Amino acid sequence: MGTRKKVHAFVRVKPTDDFAHEMIRYGDDKRSIDIHLKKDIRRGVVNNQQIDWSFKLDGVLHDASQDLVYETVAKDVVSQALNGYNGTIMCYGQTGAGKTYTMTGATENYKHRGILPRALQQVFRMIEERPTHAITVRVSYLEIYNESLFDLLSTLPYVGPSVTPMTIVENPQGVFIKGLSVHLTSQEEDAFSLLFEGETNRIIASHTMNKNSSRSHCIFTIYLEAHSRTLSEEKYITSKINLVDLAGSERLGKSGSEGRVLKEATYINKSLSFLEQAIIALGDQKRDHIPFRQCKLTHALKDSLGGNCNMVLVTNIYGEAAQLEETLSSLRFASRMKLVTTEPAINEKYDAERMVKNLEKELALLKQELAIHDSLTNRTFVTYEAMDEIQIAEINSQVRRYLEGTLDEIDIINLRQIKEVFNQFRVVLSQQEQEVESTLRRKYTLIDRNDFAAISAVQKAGLVDVDGHLVGEPEGQNFGLGVAPFSTKPGKKAKSKKTFKEPLSSLARKEGASSPVNGKDLDYVSTSKTQLVPSSKDGDVKDMLSRDRETSSIEPLPSDSPKEELRPIRPDTPPSKPVAFEEFKNERGSEINRIFKENKSILNERRKRASETTQRINAIKREIDVTKEALDFQKSLREKQGEYENKGLMIIDEEEFLLILKLKDLKKQYRSEYQDLRDLRAEIQYCQHLVDQCRHRLLMEFDIWYNESFVIPEDMQMALKPGGSIRPGMVPVNRIVSLGEDDQDKFSQLQQRVLPEGPDSISFYNAKVKTEQKHNYLKTMMGLQQAHRK
Repeated sequence: MGTRKKVHAFVRVKPTDDFAHEMIRYGDDKRSIDIHLKKDIRRGVVNNQQIDWSFKLDGVLHDASQDLVYETVAKDVVSQALNGYNGTIMCYGQTGAGKTYTMTGATENYKHRGILPRALQQVFRMIEERPTHAITVRVSYLEIYNESLFDLLSTLPYVGPSVTPMTIVENPQGVFIKGLSVHLTSQEEDAFSLLFEGETNRIIASHTMNKNSSRSHCIFTIYLEAHSRTLSEEKYITSKINLVDLAGSERLGKSGSEGRVLKEATYINKSLSFLEQAIIALGDQKRDHIPFRQCKLTHALKDSLGGNCNMVLVTNIYGEAAQLEETLSSLRFASRMKLVTTEPAINEKYDAERMVKNLEKELALLKQELAIHDSLTNRTFVTYEAMDEIQIAEINSQVRRYLEGTLDEIDIINLRQIKEVFNQFRVVLSQQEQEVESTLRRKYTLIDRNDFAAISAVQKAGLVDVDGHLVGEPEGQNFGLGVAPFSTKPGKKAKSKKTFKEPLSSLARKEGASSPVNGKDLDYVSTSKTQLVPSSKDGDVKDMLSRDRETSSIEPLPSDSPKEELRPIRPDTPPSKPVAFEEFKNERGSEINRIFKENKSILNERRKRASETTQRINAIKREIDVTKEALDFQKSLREKQGEYENKGLMIIDEEEFLLILKLKDLKKQYRSEYQDLRDLRAEIQYCQHLVDQCRHRLLMEFDIWYNESFVIPEDMQMALKPGGSIRPGMVPVNRIVSLGEDDQDKFSQLQQRVLPEGPDSISFYNAKVKTEQKHNYLKTMMGLQQAHRK
């Protein structure tokens, strides 16, 4: 278990021109804040009103930039998360005090981004600095609105809305939200896209205190999982970072909330009140029960509040005299939070695959010990290894000779050999059954006796009598032998073939693939009740069936052959998107589809090379381990036998010297292969980016084509023609999406040159542009659909 530590609490003051200097003062160490109120003279001479308060905190941030806030508050929490410690950063305060700005920042300006996007950037930067670990990043975005749970990322096309409501579930591993989608992110830009997608789905409203007031509590969670690439340990570490943006407390008299906004404010104040009660209970060492389940907010944050977590609170306050009462309330909450203690510890788990490998090594050592024991007891012929093909073939030969009577008994050595003997008995029996069946198939065509349709067909062909017996079948026998071949009946041969073909063809057309006379069922064998048709007719039957299939497969073709040169008439109802997508890939989107397939083939080739390189690295690593063990053995042997020195130099034997040279060469090979693997991974990441770009471009172009071809009304098509008021390519998406490949590249290069914040901001802005494009597209499509209905 980890050591107990107190929650860190910071205060951030919102900048204002009307700062109350006489009432709010900061300590010299920037760790305390003093509040002074003037006495209310209306209370008379006897006035016991408290006018001074002092609050000790971990830091006061006044006129602090977003960079300074992140360095002070969040950087250590995020860095420790990659070492296996959970972390939580929470913003609390009055409505309009700057909580959302502190947590998320302004997405319009890269410099003004908040704690959340900076934390994502730090996570991916630290992952790049740790090539010895394979680190997986996943994210989720939860909203608590009016005591209901919502997934802010459910609008993504591959997620969709949840059928059942989300619930909070507890298990020995902690608290998790059942039904909340968790998304894997392999690069920084994808994480930003998910963040911006969730931000656009948040519920906001306007009142007198704040034009864009958050009406819900939001929790953005980053899940990390780190596996070592070099060590063979089965342990790996997991952690999560909860970034909590609470809705602000409101005084209804000041905010002037009404209607829906008033109801939201009631739920917000109620949940914040329950949060404060939980904090008071956690700070009291004598309390046994903590009321976490009073509301969804405290229940969801049970792990973070006083649990296995590094907890940091940022309290946002106003610096104006008019808001001093709410400022005091927020500072009291921060003081109570500092009394709460947490017990952070590294979250270690075990990899089942690596545990199996380690157990296999231990098993090999135990087998070696057994071999030594058997050699001491004169049981050297006993083996504990799995049998190879030669030993299995020898047992098979012994079993066959035993069944033939040429071998009296089979010598028993161990349990594995006994099991293999029984297995070979089963193999021999199966082979004999197959030989009997193949012999019968060469002479007869087998038909199931319970298949009355097939029997009726062969009766019409004259192969069996009305009682269902074959010609020449003795009474009470399963098989009719000595059937006269059809070659002795030349006068009936053509007629019987014709008569036989007609019912078979009709049966095949009526019953399709389940017909008893198709190729598959002709080979059907019933071990209890079967009838046999002579093999001389078998070829004719199969020929007729094959011709009948060819005829039935060719028949519908003439009806599906419209003239391709004629422009197809627009259907009354649009075709399904999968069908239209295949048509689009063969026509308008053929070039993009070709580029997509080429990029994908290159990506698969790079992945295959990376896999082969990884196998070589693992093989070299195993050889290095074996060489090290041998070298350690030689060193220990030399120490036992005595060491020799000549002029201060240690003398070693030739075998140890060769092992040292071999180890040096292996390490050199390992470094070279590992460098190649890193280069391949960089190429894979780039190729994956190209494939994703092509896929996105293909889907977007398909949406444009589909809507222009099937969704937009006919009366609007005239505007899309040359000279019309709407240019092609601008419906329904904006111009950036419909740029050509070269124009898109030029746009990306121009974007990299003109961005003032440098290359680190590219992924931030790319994600923002893509999110805006998507929502503009959806708005345009909704407008077109409404116009189509009208």
